[in-house]
Amino acid sequence: MEQTTVLTAPMAAKEMIEKRVEQFEYDNTSVRNFGLATLIFGLVGMLVGLTVALQLVFPVLNFDLPYTTFGRIRPLHTNAIIFAFVGNGIFAGIYYSLQRVCRTRMYSDNLSKIHFWGWQLIILSAAITLPLGITTSKEYAELEWPIDIAIALIWVVFGINLIGTIIKRREKHIYVAAWFYIATFVTVAILHIFNSFAFPVSFLKSYSVYAGVQDALVQWWYGHNAVAFFLTTPFLGMMYYFLPKMANRPIYSYKLSILHFWTLIFLYIWAGPHHLLYSSLPDWVQSLGVVFSVMLIAPSWGGMINGLLTLRGAWDKVSEDVTLKFMVVSLTAYGMATFEGPLLSLKSINAIAHFTDWVVAHVHVGALGFNGFMLFAIAYWLVPRLYNTNLYSKSLASVHFWLGTLGILFYAIPMYWAGFMQGLMWQEFTPEGVLRYPNFLETVTRVIPLYAARSVGGTFYLAGFLVMLYNLAKTAQKGSFLANEKTEATVYTKIDHKGEYWHKVFENRPILLMISSLIVVSIGGLVQIIPTLLIKSNIPTIASVQPYTPLELEGRDLYIKEGCNNCHSQMIRPFRSETERYGTYSKSGEYIYDHPFLWGSKRTGPDLMRQGGKYPHAWHYFHLRESTSMSPGSIMPNYAWLLENELDISNTQAKMKVMKSLGVPYSDTRINNARNELKEQADAITANLKAEKIEVKPDREIIALIAYLQRLGTDVKKE
Repeated sequence: MEQTTVLTAPMAAKEMIEKRVEQFEYDNTSVRNFGLATLIFGLVGMLVGLTVALQLVFPVLNFDLPYTTFGRIRPLHTNAIIFAFVGNGIFAGIYYSLQRVCRTRMYSDNLSKIHFWGWQLIILSAAITLPLGITTSKEYAELEWPIDIAIALIWVVFGINLIGTIIKRREKHIYVAAWFYIATFVTVAILHIFNSFAFPVSFLKSYSVYAGVQDALVQWWYGHNAVAFFLTTPFLGMMYYFLPKMANRPIYSYKLSILHFWTLIFLYIWAGPHHLLYSSLPDWVQSLGVVFSVMLIAPSWGGMINGLLTLRGAWDKVSEDVTLKFMVVSLTAYGMATFEGPLLSLKSINAIAHFTDWVVAHVHVGALGFNGFMLFAIAYWLVPRLYNTNLYSKSLASVHFWLGTLGILFYAIPMYWAGFMQGLMWQEFTPEGVLRYPNFLETVTRVIPLYAARSVGGTFYLAGFLVMLYNLAKTAQKGSFLANEKTEATVYTKIDHKGEYWHKVFENRPILLMISSLIVVSIGGLVQIIPTLLIKSNIPTIASVQPYTPLELEGRDLYIKEGCNNCHSQMIRPFRSETERYGTYSKSGEYIYDHPFLWGSKRTGPDLMRQGGKYPHAWHYFHLRESTSMSPGSIMPNYAWLLENELDISNTQAKMKVMKSLGVPYSDTRINNARNELKEQADAITANLKAEKIEVKPDREIIALIAYLQRLGTDVKKE
């Protein structure tokens, strides 16, 4: 019988009468299925991640193929880790723990099956579409509109199963883990739906309904809070269940868990704008993001402290139990990441760190340390129980722990070092007042050895994961899977709640808890987003900014398809170092026709905001065909297929019609004449190239991409 006494919060004076004992079974099949998917996709995601890391050291690993370039498989890596590895791990942990804190089987076995297979089909769709270049370009939200709809539907299935299970529970008190699960369901639904609003052009092509600054705000409201409510709150819920189970001790503080929960979900939702400091976003929104980011330290560390102090007096057990070792490092990594996040939101530090590998290090401390290690701890604790046996080898688990720990260190330290180097080199001036490193490539070549060191760390981490796979496979092999776990629970049909702690009002009413969570997490988003979307004066226009030509629009879509935004930003911040290097700083009015925005979040290559007219057409032709021919030492992939692929213009007019419906001032006459206008501009570029003795057909993809690159930043006066 499942023991839950170490989990339940102290109950104030109350009378429990009319009790009865009920027998039932827990569903372990869904837990096993999600757990198996976690391990499979974890391996896939890590292999792709290691490949991506090595491509920055050895560009030849791009293989000169369109489907394997850094720009296309980098989002495959992030989606595989976040939604396939971590996502399946979340569902495995929730399906196991929720049944036991509620003392009931999941609401519906059929919904559990639909959820599992639907989620795997979504992951498969991502694995097919992203290497094909079918992407929206939005960070952590790259999947196109049909897949977005599928995600929303499957998430609703999960939510019905979750809430239904809590409603039919036998345990009257809703334990703290379930609070975090409810907040996760509600908030992720809001974030995903709101950020995914798009107008379809065709089956696998759409444009965001938001443009420029508005799109950037909505995206990073989503992006930051996807980290908060997909990569954090469900893990905190699992921490509140699994850590006391592993340690066989009650959680340190019930009241601290209440404070932790409500302050965390309220404050987190405000912090998204700290990803857009010194950008064209209105200053008041940036300031709100900074203030709430700093305040986030309190609830974040409150959760970490509540977890670590649960182990007070049990540190001797930590030294012997590998699951607790993983948990301790996981919570420590969480504490470090949630301290560093507010630190990076301070403008003085963000000015150096933004667009650098410092952010990559920060993200991976959270992903590898907090998320990865907690999932490893749960896997080592859970698999022996699902298969009614003992862990095959504690020694191998210990080997995994040390390989993983060294992997995190060898990964993060070189990336911190690279980030510091980049940020300082980009801003360094000589005594004469000129940039010391005017050529961006100089900063790239300096960090390549650190990228190589990062790859070593990734190899260590992957090696530890392989050790775990072997250990768990042998554990399952020697045991017998318990698909339906028989148990019983004492049910009290009448309870006198008089004199209970005030928070029991929420803990005994799941719908009230869900609605209250919805209200709390909505406040920050509404305050930030509504004025930016509805008050036009917040986004001033510039009269000289014109819509893209048909050819430039197609070129922009190629830019997105090839994932160029993964390495290049289009946002010049108002620093002397940036304006000296790139040109006048970016204005919000320059982006009013950009659906979606393409500001970028990392500079592996230089900013392209003022790229237009900087080089002749021939330079772009040779650079795209073979990057090192124009930039010796470049780690950019070659895009030779752009010279051969015919530009698909079958949807050009449809794209312009959608853009018009989104507010871009294309006239009907211009839309009807789109193909002629496109051909005329393509012929002009081709003629220019021919004058440089470059023979290329005007209907090739490279012509459209050159047209787009040459347009960037040319609508405003250069200073």
